[in-house]
Amino acid sequence: MEFTLNEEQQMLKGIARDFLENRCPKAHVRDMLTDEKGYSPELWQDMAELGWQGLMLPEEYGGTGGDFVDMVVLIEEMGRALLPGPFIPTVVYGGVAILQAGTSEKKNELLPRIAQGELSLTLALQESSERFDAEGVAAEAVEKEDHYILSGTKILVPYAHVADYILCVCRSRSSSDAEDGISLFLVDAEGEGISCITRTTFDGRKLCDVKLGEVKVSKANLLGEPHGCWPLVKRLVDHGSVAMCAEAIGGAQMAMEMSISYAKERIQFGRPIGTNQAIKHKCANMFVDVECGRSIMYWAAWAVDEGVPEASLAVPMAKSWCCDTYRRVAADSIQVHGGIGFTWDHDIPLYFKRAKTLEYTFGDCDYQREIVVRELERQLASG
Repeated sequence: MEFTLNEEQQMLKGIARDFLENRCPKAHVRDMLTDEKGYSPELWQDMAELGWQGLMLPEEYGGTGGDFVDMVVLIEEMGRALLPGPFIPTVVYGGVAILQAGTSEKKNELLPRIAQGELSLTLALQESSERFDAEGVAAEAVEKEDHYILSGTKILVPYAHVADYILCVCRSRSSSDAEDGISLFLVDAEGEGISCITRTTFDGRKLCDVKLGEVKVSKANLLGEPHGCWPLVKRLVDHGSVAMCAEAIGGAQMAMEMSISYAKERIQFGRPIGTNQAIKHKCANMFVDVECGRSIMYWAAWAVDEGVPEASLAVPMAKSWCCDTYRRVAADSIQVHGGIGFTWDHDIPLYFKRAKTLEYTFGDCDYQREIVVRELERQLASG
């Protein structure tokens, strides 16, 4: 496994950084905190023209044929810029689900539109149980002749209020095995029976409660095998978790750079505060945490992309480490900046708030460590 970025990835990283520094300054991020949609459709379209929404899609669907490692290179730069919007729900959840499990008709119909920036999608998994495993899926899908009837409530669905389609995880039959009987449906977000309540997180992101009130969905909109979609859902969660890791490392990198720059420039008692051992050690610890997080994030991205067994450990390890790192680096950066770091006029609080919301997406760090423990126990038991 090669951790060094190849020439194309380095070019992608450079283009993304230049574009986002110009088009997504902190003033734009702050504007989107109170924006009804939570993102700029104009910026979204410009990103599509750069090929970002189609980065992981084959050329036959209007994409550029990149892989998931290419995608995390891009998302790391998005995290650095605090880019708001439904990019991960649309491209990582929706694009991957349709590409891996959609019929040829659905692929030809939807993937080119995703690549062109014409569609927004999201994933509706979590429910009131606040679980991320199959046992937490209670929303029902009742099979009829040529369709299903979906009922239930999904919570914390990212950007569902602007989505064209919602990937709904439902239980389509009862079974003693929680993972059996799970189906994934591509639901028209404007369909009859769907209602959406939008909530704004304290970092400005839009999360929605989506109620499915006897929603009729054609069998043609079933992704994957009926009753056997949990492995697909798990792959989507793995992809999403690693994408969150990339966003976290990008944000932590920026917070670290801001801290080092401030420590060099801030003069106190006649000398830069960076000459104090306490400040130097904080910055050194930031660097170690970020570099270790970046390594484990790329390992997890590679494992998920290749579909190797190591992904079962790599993903929760990466999620716990990277989100811990982001929160810790952002908090230490506030300390380095002193009083100014606690003011809303400064940019550092934006990174701390984003760190906290990423930490709880798909389960916090303690939850991820529990997965690591169970996986280790399973491996030890199997010899």
